[in-house]
Amino acid sequence: MILRKLLFLALGLACAPPLAADPSVQDIIDTIDARYQIQTDITAQTKITTRDPDLGGTKVIEAVYYRRDSDDAFLVVLYAPDTDKGNGYLRVGDNMWLYLSKSRAFQHIGRGEKIGGSNATAGDMETRKFKELYKPALDANGKEIISQEMIGKIPVYKIELTAKVVDVKYPKLVMWLTRDKLLRLKEEYYSLSGTLLQTAYYKNYKNVDGRYLALVSRFDDAIEKDNVSVMEITGISFDKVDDYKFEKRYLESLSK
Repeated sequence: MILRKLLFLALGLACAPPLAADPSVQDIIDTIDARYQIQTDITAQTKITTRDPDLGGTKVIEAVYYRRDSDDAFLVVLYAPDTDKGNGYLRVGDNMWLYLSKSRAFQHIGRGEKIGGSNATAGDMETRKFKELYKPALDANGKEIISQEMIGKIPVYKIELTAKVVDVKYPKLVMWLTRDKLLRLKEEYYSLSGTLLQTAYYKNYKNVDGRYLALVSRFDDAIEKDNVSVMEITGISFDKVDDYKFEKRYLESLSK
């Protein structure tokens, strides 16, 4: 999965009160939602490099991502490779569309639609709150599953979450987050049966206008071992995005 809460850009980290000592998993979920809340529009350039034998090797996708804060609308416009140039993914309200520039046609799509053949999906672009999707997983004694570990020299919390809704992409999620700022360093995504499906790694965090962004993210498919995607984010701006960019006719205008 790529661009997770984006890109992702839901990786934006706003100011929030520090966590109390020995937080619960629910405390961490609530703090993530508070700290990762985005209250501005966003524009960013993204590059996704996917190594997938089924695609015949390596594919590089380049796109521009727009998000409007007022209603969580988003637009992704692909400009590389040439075969996908001008294609777009648009969400306004509860509707998501795929625009195919060659046929100049819109298709209504679901959250699971893959973006340009990568591991990223349309649903990854949404900014739904964690607490709406997940709750703390419980052990056999009914206690939340949380521990303190180290990733290299970095102190982290390891927590386990389980889905609250049926339309979530992964029913089970294991996360490793830094203890000081709750920056996501690693995530494992599981099926309902407990099969590991994908592992994500986030690195190269940068403070941009008071928000920490992982500029490089890697996603390893646990089923298809040779399927790996790396996402890089550049050109980040929190300036207001013009409303016309969230209209179908804007995508159509790019094909003229």
